[in-house]
Amino acid sequence: MTPSFNKKIVLFDGICNLCSGSVQFIIKRDKKNQFMFGSLQGEAGWAYLKKYKLPADQFNSFMLVENEKLYTRSAAALRMLKHLGGGWQLLYALMIVPACIRDGIYNWIAKNRYKWFGKKEACWVPAAALKARFLD
Repeated sequence: MTPSFNKKIVLFDGICNLCSGSVQFIIKRDKKNQFMFGSLQGEAGWAYLKKYKLPADQFNSFMLVENEKLYTRSAAALRMLKHLGGGWQLLYALMIVPACIRDGIYNWIAKNRYKWFGKKEACWVPAAALKARFLD
């Protein structure tokens, strides 16, 4: 599926419980339906990894593609919150924290996410009503 130009693409680790929970968090709060989603393990996710010259075997970053620009780690998460509205955009103020600190915390959580939150044997499959919001 090719997303429309004004959609923001969230790429996530499809077997990670924290990541799948984050996608469900976004869907519940995305009143404007501005986000589409793709598992990094899926064909669309792999295509984006290839497009942005990222390793196709490392799924340790939340990624946001906005206007063909790729954001990763804390920048991706904070930009996503900015677009959610409803008070969540206030957290975007954390962008003033140097990226090395924000991403250091992000990397620590990413490194431990399977241990703390678990993982699935296969990618999370959205309900039929949500299929249109997923790239594949």
